[in-house]
Amino acid sequence: MNDLTDQFRLAIAAAGLTPPTEINDDGVIHRFSTSGKPTHKNGWYMLHTDGIAAGAFGDWREGFTQNWCSKADTSMTEVERVAHRERVKAMQRQREDDLAQRQQLAATDALKRWTAATPCAQHDYLTRKGIQPHGAKIEGDKLLIPMRDTAGTVHSLQTIAPDGTKMFMSGGRVKGCYFGIGKPKGALIVCEGFATGASIHECAGHAVAVAFNAGNLEAVAVALRGKYPALKIIIAADDDHQTPGNPGMAKATAAAQATGATLAVPVFKATTS
Repeated sequence: MNDLTDQFRLAIAAAGLTPPTEINDDGVIHRFSTSGKPTHKNGWYMLHTDGIAAGAFGDWREGFTQNWCSKADTSMTEVERVAHRERVKAMQRQREDDLAQRQQLAATDALKRWTAATPCAQHDYLTRKGIQPHGAKIEGDKLLIPMRDTAGTVHSLQTIAPDGTKMFMSGGRVKGCYFGIGKPKGALIVCEGFATGASIHECAGHAVAVAFNAGNLEAVAVALRGKYPALKIIIAADDDHQTPGNPGMAKATAAAQATGATLAVPVFKATTS
């Protein structure tokens, strides 16, 4: 391992991602697990060490991207600066082309799987949560939830195992995709998880858009605001008060501010010892 790849690895770690065991400096996009779990290949990186070393990395599921360079822009000559900027543009085009290809392949596979799946009547996860399927399907022993855009196109799938383990399709688009429950009339509630969305709909009767994770709340809310400009949109926040930074509240607040939506915050009863 040379000094440049060590620096690149440290930059990945500093961004809060678990860096890969091996880093290749061939300028090609490589996949890795950002969480340390081998099956979760949602991370990616590319690194060039010829000339001024530069690279990029990120997490496609969270929509996170960060560029890296071994030399500060202010320390470069004008010739080096121009060359570096061209390389950054080339890496961006490469990432965009790779992402588009992966998402298209995933969307094709998702539609085939969704079409072939069996309509859900009952499932252990639904029973444990006390909710209805709301159009979900069954594939093997797993619950299948489609991830659609505002036009209704299926881009990816989320699977939920009987024990509640949730997985997204590798390479599938997440940003701006959601699962709708009910038809919007009067108000539309955007929340994170399927079980939460089903419970809200069954209790309140309002249509719900399940965004699947906190990082996708704003993208889904923006997409739905474009489709329903006059509709009241409510962002139902998850209060992750035990998680540093409380991402549930932070992302929900940002989504509400970006779309002029109402923010709904959970209230927990005080416990006595």
